[in-house]
Amino acid sequence: MKAPPKETLFTILFMKISKRTQYGLRAMVYLAHPSFKNKICPLKKISQDEEIPFDFLEKIFLKLKKSHLISAKKGIQGGYFLAKKPEKIKVSQIIKVLEGTMAPVSCIAKEKEKRIFCPREKKCLTKNLWRKIAETLNQTLNSITLADLIRK
Repeated sequence: MKAPPKETLFTILFMKISKRTQYGLRAMVYLAHPSFKNKICPLKKISQDEEIPFDFLEKIFLKLKKSHLISAKKGIQGGYFLAKKPEKIKVSQIIKVLEGTMAPVSCIAKEKEKRIFCPREKKCLTKNLWRKIAETLNQTLNSITLADLIRK
């Protein structure tokens, strides 16, 4: 039997997290830092300090704001701040907003638009493995808050 191409093995073994999610999580950790407690931070400062392209970060923050994870104040002294305490924001919430499903294979995705029909669904012997991996991943991400990430 011929071995599958390396990219197929990589896709199966490692879920790819987008730059959007990586940057969004970094920016949220930045806002959660104790030095910003009850302070408003300009997007330009976050962009510069975290080396995230400004235009891209602006789009990310629009999604985070719509989901009520961050809030904004307009004006000269304006900027962004966490909408909740870091202890109340789970990593899973951030990833769900920015990434969507966290399923290792698309046939078990919870979102209809991300799920694909699999003709082998009824006879698939690996589906339970993928569900278990997704369940474990989601439990882990649900157990970690921004506060956990900023603790030394």
